[in-house]
Amino acid sequence: MWRKLILDLHTGIAQLVEHWSPKPGVGSSSLSSRAKKDTDMNIIEYCKVSYEELVHKTTWPTRSELMNSAVLVLVASLCIALVVFVIDQVFQHGMEVIYGLFR
Repeated sequence: MWRKLILDLHTGIAQLVEHWSPKPGVGSSSLSSRAKKDTDMNIIEYCKVSYEELVHKTTWPTRSELMNSAVLVLVASLCIALVVFVIDQVFQHGMEVIYGLFR
């Protein structure tokens, strides 16, 4: 029962990914090779199919794309940290004022 549920979920995700692929021509009109897997496939075969997909079917970012993405994540993280810090300081000051009124 669980095995069929997991296989159905995996198949649905594979269909969704291929349907919304940002690169035309990537994937196929049918399910991906991993989604088509037979429920009797053992772990060794599954690992082989996964490796083949990673090596031959996956598009990896270039070093330049990777660096740009890393810088973007770093800047966004710093901005969010700054916003949280400012909000924390505002609330701290507000609580000091409120508690100061009751002394």
